Amino acid sequence: MPEVLVVDDSKVMRDMVVACLRPYPDSHFTQASSGLEAIEQLSLKPYDLLVLDLNMPDIGGIEVVEFVRGQDHLRNLPIIIVTTRGDEASRERALQAGANRFMTKPFTPDSIQGAARALLETSAEAPRG
Repeated sequence: MPEVLVVDDSKVMRDMVVACLRPYPDSHFTQASSGLEAIEQLSLKPYDLLVLDLNMPDIGGIEVVEFVRGQDHLRNLPIIIVTTRGDEASRERALQAGANRFMTKPFTPDSIQGAARALLETSAEAPRG
């Protein structure tokens, strides 16, 4: 059962991501409304996928990605960034920090499902951190 952490300061956007990914078989979702809350959740239990907003009021998405990649037990956690910032500099910065996918809002259910499925299938083959 994939454990998915969805992080966005907008509850509407978190609910939308969950609704898009709910068809993924046997998924379980946890939501966080800030980068700090995401880091707290990541310390409580292992996740199979992190869907993360870039712009949040306390700790931004880039900083969360850098935190995740700096932790041995989280280093291989797949990360999808979903953001309103569609500029190339933001994309490059997120991917250089260690995000696996970068998607701009609005996204289609098919696009986020496809990204999640590909990352979950790849990570299922690797040992869980």
